[in-house]
Amino acid sequence: MRKEIREYLQQSKDLQQYVREQPRWYRTLSRNPTEISQLEVASLQYHKKTIPHRVEKFSNGVQMASMMISMFQAMNSQS
Repeated sequence: MRKEIREYLQQSKDLQQYVREQPRWYRTLSRNPTEISQLEVASLQYHKKTIPHRVEKFSNGVQMASMMISMFQAMNSQS
């Protein structure tokens, strides 16, 4: 693997961890270092850091908060 690719991977812990867990990327990047952008996309999907994943996480948080609020309102109305 090229030195600049290794240095680039060392700058990001997420990329470094992903490459360690998916060792086929060592071979892929050694043969074709221009596929680094595909590695970044695959890593974002693996670590669930894409925009759809973030939106889903946010909406789950909002749903949880609204459920808690409705539970508290139900408890207060019973008193």
